[in-house]
Parts: sequence; C-alpha cells; structure tokens
Amino acid sequence: MEVKTSLLDNMIGVGDMVLLEPLSEDSFLENLKKRFDHNEIYTYIGSVVISLNPYRSLPIYTPDKVEEYRNRNFYELSPHIYALADEAYRSLRDQDKDQCILITGESGAGKTEASKLVMSYVAAVCGKGQEVNKVKEQLLQSNPVLEAFGNAKTVRNDNSSRFGKYMDIEFDFKGDPLGGVISNYLLEKSRVVKQPRGERNFHIFYQLLSGASDDTLKKLKLERDVSKYNYLSLDSATVSGLDDAANFRTVRNAMQIVGFMEDEMQSVLELVAAVLKLGNIDFKPESRCNGMDESRVKDKNDLKEMCELLGTEQSVLERAFSYRTVEAKMEKVSTTLNVAQAYYARDALAKNLYSRLFSWLVTRINESIKAQAKTRHKVMGVLDIYGFEIFEDNSFEQFIINYCNEKLQQIFIELTLREEQEEYVREGIEWTNIEYFNNAVICDLIENNQNGILAMLDEECLRPGTVTDETFLDKLNTICAEHQHFESRLNKNSKFLNDHSLPHNCFRIQHYAGKVLYRVEGFVDKNNDLLYRDLSQAMYKANHSLIKQLFPEGNPAKVNLKRPPTAGFQFKASVGTLMGNLQTKNPNYIRCIKPNDKKASHIFTESLVCHQVRYLGLMENVRVRRAGYAFRQAYEPCLERYKMLCKSTWPHWKGPARNGVEVLMTDLQVPAEEFAYGRSKIFIRNPRTLFFLEEKRKQCLEDLATLIQKIYRGWKCRSHFLLLKKSQIVVASWYRRYAQQKKYQQVKHATTVVQSYTRGWQARKLLRELKYQKKCEEAVTTIAAFWHGTQVRREYRKFFRANAGKKIYNFTIQRIMQKYFLGLKSNLPSMSPVDKSWPSRPYSFLDGVHAELRRIFHLWRCKKYRSQFTEEKKAVYEEKLEASELFKDKKALYPSSVSQPFKGDYLEISKNPKYQKLSSAVDEKILLADVVNKINRANGKGSPRLFLLSKKSIILADQKTGQVKASVPLPDLASVSTSTQSDGFFALKLKEGSGSAVKGDFLLSSDHLIEIITKLHRISSMAADREKLNVNISDEFLVQFKQDKVCVKFIQGSPKNSNSVSCKRKNNRLLEVSVPSSP
Repeated sequence: MEVKTSLLDNMIGVGDMVLLEPLSEDSFLENLKKRFDHNEIYTYIGSVVISLNPYRSLPIYTPDKVEEYRNRNFYELSPHIYALADEAYRSLRDQDKDQCILITGESGAGKTEASKLVMSYVAAVCGKGQEVNKVKEQLLQSNPVLEAFGNAKTVRNDNSSRFGKYMDIEFDFKGDPLGGVISNYLLEKSRVVKQPRGERNFHIFYQLLSGASDDTLKKLKLERDVSKYNYLSLDSATVSGLDDAANFRTVRNAMQIVGFMEDEMQSVLELVAAVLKLGNIDFKPESRCNGMDESRVKDKNDLKEMCELLGTEQSVLERAFSYRTVEAKMEKVSTTLNVAQAYYARDALAKNLYSRLFSWLVTRINESIKAQAKTRHKVMGVLDIYGFEIFEDNSFEQFIINYCNEKLQQIFIELTLREEQEEYVREGIEWTNIEYFNNAVICDLIENNQNGILAMLDEECLRPGTVTDETFLDKLNTICAEHQHFESRLNKNSKFLNDHSLPHNCFRIQHYAGKVLYRVEGFVDKNNDLLYRDLSQAMYKANHSLIKQLFPEGNPAKVNLKRPPTAGFQFKASVGTLMGNLQTKNPNYIRCIKPNDKKASHIFTESLVCHQVRYLGLMENVRVRRAGYAFRQAYEPCLERYKMLCKSTWPHWKGPARNGVEVLMTDLQVPAEEFAYGRSKIFIRNPRTLFFLEEKRKQCLEDLATLIQKIYRGWKCRSHFLLLKKSQIVVASWYRRYAQQKKYQQVKHATTVVQSYTRGWQARKLLRELKYQKKCEEAVTTIAAFWHGTQVRREYRKFFRANAGKKIYNFTIQRIMQKYFLGLKSNLPSMSPVDKSWPSRPYSFLDGVHAELRRIFHLWRCKKYRSQFTEEKKAVYEEKLEASELFKDKKALYPSSVSQPFKGDYLEISKNPKYQKLSSAVDEKILLADVVNKINRANGKGSPRLFLLSKKSIILADQKTGQVKASVPLPDLASVSTSTQSDGFFALKLKEGSGSAVKGDFLLSSDHLIEIITKLHRISSMAADREKLNVNISDEFLVQFKQDKVCVKFIQGSPKNSNSVSCKRKNNRLLEVSVPSSP
C-alpha cells in the first residue's frame, strides 16, 4: 500500500490557518512566526497561499520539488506555491476552466519572485517540443525586459516593481503554452524626474551606463559617470547584490530572445539616452520689454545632443520649451513660459517620453508572444500588482493604488463567498449567510460617477477658472462630509475646524485595511498629466522611427481640441476592465508578506507583519472560510487516513468510501452537528473535531507502532534463534569434517613415511649391486684396453719408421699456411683503391702467393668501389680519367686540378635571373658555363666573356649584358692548343673555310682549362659523325687572327717579378705569355 503524506503530517504550527485554534490575531501571528523560524515560508488559508519573503535562497525550488508537487492534491503535501500553481494548471488543462492567480502585497514582499516561480513551474510541467520551448522561453524572458524598464530600487525593496502587470498565458487543449498578452497599469513615471532619498531611478538607466560598451555610449553621446546626469540619484547609484553591467547583458539577450530587432533595441536605447540628456537641460530667466518673464536654455550642448539622438530640429524644441500655444476654436494664442513652467514642461516631456516608451515595449512584447492560432484558447492570468500602501506622506499615487486594492479585496470576498456557496450547493450542504465586511461602500465613495472622489477630481480639473488642490478639497468637504468612511478637518455637521488630528490640506479614508491620510497637494496636476501641444508637435516632427509612434497627437493634420482623458479616468477604466476579466476566471490567491524592513533573513517584526495581515484582510478571509464548515475532505482520503480508528474499517473496508466514513464517525461518537455529509466530501464544522480525530489517529498510530514493534521483535528473535540453530548445525558439520580430514592426513602421512623407508632400503640395495657390477665391467674394459694398446703400438712402430719425415713436413707446411692466412685476414688494408699498403710476407717461399693475393684483393676492392658509383659520379670519373690521359705528365696545371671536381655550370645560369634571356636562347642543355678572358691580339689584354658549352656549339657572350658575341658549332672546331705550363691559356682553332673561321681563331684564358678541354674532347669522341678533337700541348703554337697568323710563345718568368700570368705583344707576329715558375 502506498503511503501518502498529508498537510496534517509533521506539521510545524498549523499549515492551514482555517484549522487554527483558538483563532485570534495573536495566535495568527504566532503561527506565522513559528513556521517562518523553521523555514516554512508558505501557509494556507483554505486555497489561499500566504508567502513570507525569506530574503535568502531556500532549497525548495529544485527540479525534484517540481516533480514532487506535480499532479498532487492541493492538501496532499506541505504548503507550497507549487501546489497552488499545479492546482491552477490542472484545473485549466483537465477541467477547461480559465484561471487567474492574484499576487498582492506591499513593496518588498516578494510579489515579482512569486510570479516568476508560478511561471517557471508551469513552464516545467507543461509539454515539450521545439515550438513549445520557444514560446516558454519568450514568456520567461519577457520578465527581465520589463523589470529593467519598470523596476527600481526603493527603501523597501532593491527590485521593486513600479508598475502593475497582468499577464494572460494562453494554452491549447493539451495544456501546452501558445503565447501570452501583457497588460500594464500605472507606471510610476514621476520617478523618472525625481526619486525619494535612498532610492534610485529605473534600473535601465544604471544598466546602460555600466554595461554598454564604450562604442555604444559614444554613439548615444553618454558618459559612464552617473553623477553627470540630474535625473539619477547619487546616494544609491550602486546597490550591493545588483550587477548592473551583467544585468544589461541579460536584458539585451532577453530582448533578442523575445524578438526585438537590432535597430529596435538601438532606438530604445536612444530614447533612454534622450531622457538622461533631457534632465541636464537647465533654464535661465529673461525679461521682455512688456514686463513678462520668459525662459531660455542655459547650455545648449545637451539640447543639441538630445536633438541629434531624436532627429529633431534644435530650434523647434527650444521654442517649445519657451512658448506655449493655446488653441480655442479658430484662434491661437502664444504665451511665454517662465523658468518654473519651463522646468515643468521639461519634466512632463521626460515622464511622457519614458512612460510611452514603456507602453510601446509592452505592446512590442505582446506582438512577439501572442498566440498565432485563432482557435479558442485556455487562459491562465497572473496578476502582479502593488499592494496596499500607507506611508507618512500619501499622495495621488497611493490613492490610486489603494483604490485598486479595494477593488481587488471586493472581488476577493465576492469570489471566495461564491466559491464557498458553489461548493456547498455542489455537495448538497445547506448554505447559511455569512457576516462579513463589504467594502463596496468604500469603492462607491471613490468611483461613483456622480459624487465619487475620482469624478469630483475630474470635474475640478475640467472646470474653467482657477483650479487648485484646495478648491478640490473644499468640494470633497462639501459633498463627502456626511460619508461614514470619509474624514476631513471640517466636522460632519458644521463648517468649523474641530478635528485637530487632521492637517488643513488633507483628508482621510477608512479603507478595509485601515485609515489612510492623503495630502491633496499635487492631486490636480497629477490627474491632469498635461503635456503641452507644442512639445507633442515637436516630438512628432522628429525623424526618429519610434518617436512618431509615441506621440501621434502631435500630428498637425489630426489636431484634437478635445481635452485628453485624465490619469484617474484612465486608471479607473483599466481597473474596471481588469475586474471584468478576473470575474470570468477561477481565482487563485497568493498573499505576500514582508517580515521586516531591513531586508534581512531570520528577522520577524511582529508589528510590521500585523500591519500587513490587517490591510490584506487575512483574518477576514479566515473568518469567511470558517463561517460554515472549517474543513472538508473527499471520502476516499478521509477513510484512508482515519480507518485505523474503527475495527470495522481496519485494515480494509469493502464497500463505498462514504459508508465507511459514516461507520467510522458513528463508532467515534462524533456529535452530528459537528459534521455533514456531502455528495463527495465530508464537511467538518469545528477545527476541534479535526484535531480530535488527529489526536485519536496519533494515539492509534502509537498503539499500532507498539504492536508492530512487538511483532517485529518476536519475528526478529525467532529469526535470530533459527539462524543460530542453523549456524550451529553448519559449524558442527564443518568441525566433524575437519576432524576426519585431519585424522586421514595423519594416517596418510604415517603410511608415506613407512613406504619411503622401505623404498630407500630397496634402492640402496640395488645401488650396491649396480656399483659392484660396474666395477667388474670397468676392470674388464681396462684390461682389454691395455692389451689392445700394446698390440697397436707394436704395429704402429713398424709403420712410423717408414713415413714419419714426410708426414711431419706436410703437417708443418699446413700449419704455416694456416697461420699466414689467418694473419693476412686480420691485417687487410682499407677498402680505398688508392691505399697501396699490404702486409709483409712471413716466409720467402710465399712470394708468389703473396703478390697474387695482393693483385686479386686490389681488383676485388676496385670492383666493390665501382659498384657504389651512380651514373653521374661515373661520368665525372670518366671525365677525370680522360683528363688524365690528355694531360698527365704533359701539362703542369693538371696535378692541381685532380682534387677539384668538375662542376660544369659554375654560373648557375638556369637559376640566375640575370642570364635568363641568354639561357632561353640556347636550345640544348648547357654542359659548361664559366667566365673566360678573351685575349686581344693588339695589346694582349683579356676581356671577360661568358663561355657556354653544349653538345653542338660553343657560345661566347658579354658578361654584363648577356649579349651573344660569337657562336661556334663544334663541327667547325679543328683543334685545341695549350701550353705545358701552369697557365690557363688555350686556343680554339677553327677549320679553314668554315662559317665560324671568318674572324679567326679564339685565344682564351680560364681557371678551369683542364675541364673545358676535357669536355670538348669527350663530346667530339662521343659523336659518331665527327673526328676526334686534336689536343696540341706545346709552349709555342700559331693562332689565326682574321688574315694574319700570330705565334703565341710561353716562357717562364721569375717568381720575383710577378705571381700572375701576363701576356704581352712583342710585334705583329708574336704574343709572349710569361708564366711564373714555382719558387
């Protein structure tokens, strides 16, 4: 059987005030305090939830708590706001009843947090899905936006709502949210221009200055310093626990989620900045010639920046602050404004601009969150509105707020009584009239269309002539003097000043929550709420996209001379609409109470709580609920809870639950007048009867607990005895087994020892026999061996005498050769072919073998070395070999070239961008590129030339320009001549009659002579269609220069004279080349 908890289980104090005994104001407060001290901040009055602000976080709003209260009966668990939210949501979803949740209480009591908790609970328990989650997120994110623009820090609350909010959340037939509609009431716009000491302006101003980026502030023409703006109070600019910068980012993110476009958010911030700039505009007096005073703007810089933000002309707005145009019929009269009137106009514009911006924000949010489907929706309304206010100085705002609370109290009493009466009728219980205070007479005093206070205030505002707050008070004294709930300085029966407890400019109203003293100063102006037409028209002329929507009355084409409705008239109409809306829904109430004025946890100020209990009418609520039957419960849970009190119903009742309850109540002898049977519930008149049942149940539970303990202890002892008995049997069996195993091991060990001794004796006996047999066999073998040895030695002596010398010689030679080869193996020279070392021979008879092995090793080493060559390296060595054949022992320059590799392209002509044009002119691959000196026959001096060699031709080009000077096909080359000295001179002799021989032979000088001539010789020898190039090495040879032949002679010069080769012309037929000799 499932064990269900109940409101009555483990109670701290009384969870439902209806059950409080005895009922008095002191016991009521004592019960609240007791529960508050134990962190029980919620208490019921029937279906009404009382919520005390704990001023700290409590672990009672977790997802587990949401699941705990989900789909549970209202009284099934301890009091919680989730229970009320779940009851309202299930009634809406399952019974198709529109719901409204009315949250009331004074500032700082936790109304806004309560509304958030209700919405978050509904969002958690309703359906899931992408579209549903988007709607829920938009509904939840509308709160941060409205809080930023509509909440402010007050002396009572750091996040006080300065407007009333009513949100209708629309659901489909499944209970999933489709959208919502928000209505706002009476924004405290006077806070924009003036804040009481210790309070702040609306949050958005401080959030903008703290959280916006430097670039954003620059665009808005703002500075981060709060002290720069007259509309922002300095004493409370920062609030502990509030991070304005982080909240600004939260607001921006929330606006994006709700659906604001980026340009819309920028426009809103521009209007907020314009309000701040507006507060910095100051005026100075100026006298005209006709004696009239007028005002002028002192510093026009803030006015200019404000006009730039709003996109309006500076001159138009400046004139609107200095002049006022009054239209009467067809005439226009323009009058000047003095400094006081100019400041009034400035503040009126600031208040209207901000309040209309706030209204536009609400409208814009409604456009985003409204339900798209046009089918009928189920609706849950959440009303978060200011509670009853009684200050030391109460003005028009408190009067309007208290009027709204009077209407809410009226509908609360009506709906509560109606709900009670409907339940009585539904259950078939006789209804008896309940005595209660009907505050309709107070509502009529305020809202009566003929002689109500609001009607007289509107009449006074519209009356021509001089209208002041004093004339309004005189009118009240005249008309309302006889009303029992109205008091003023004037006596009800005479015009003399008799009531000295009232100031002259005040009146007092006896509200349902107590008497409130109102000061009439400012009533007329605040009710008028006038904005000069010149300012409206100046705003309408602005180029700002949002301003025209906020000031439609400024359109010159739609000038309306009719006076706009007053603030009191508008609020009265709004309250009437709200009351009509609430009348159509099933109400659910949350009464919020502030435990102390210090905003501190664990402090319960009884006087403050008592004051709130009175003006919230909670005692009246309890009395109304207890006037008939104080407690009612369905038959099934009632029988389930109290069935153990009767033997006939315990432990199981077989039959209808109502019959079981009747049997139970008869058996307990409860007086018949203390209860009544309804169709589905039992009604208990007095809480004492319920407490009697609870006491009997408690005693019965104790008896049952004792019986259960007795049975449990007997069962436990029997179970323990049986367990001991079973354990003893097991232990005994295990011990017997252990004893037998131990005895068996002892017998087995003894047997093993006897067997081991027996086997040892037998083994030793066998060993002795085997040893004796072995000794006999060894003796026989030894004797036989000695005998066979004697016979062999006798035969061997005969053989040895004939062949001993030859055998010894061959053995010795074999050992010498073996030693020679092993020594040669360990002393082999390196694998380099040029290494000429070789180990010496040990004996002269090995000369032939030694030389042959050296030759074979050298051939093998050369083969291994050649096998490592690549094709390119092989070609290089072939060129070196060919150079050796050409120049070895013939040219003194050759030995120095052996160690130098043949590089070929010394100029890197293909990579050098300087020679790119020359490289592209040569079709074939360039085998050699170098700089040579071309010898001039006239003076013997050399000119640098680029020498390019390919397989087909030789090209000489200018070194600087790369221009080709000569190109000689290789077939036209007859021979090459060079000296035997260490110089680099060589002559390219061309075949006579060839095309290249026109200018004669070429006498050149190069540092790479050996490589050039070798490559020329190699190319000619590899060509099958040409003869091999003739290389002439001589110290004197002829060179053909055009028509003349010149002899080139090489002589050795002294090393002292010069270290370089020099060429000099001796005559027309002789060039002498002096080559320095080695020192």
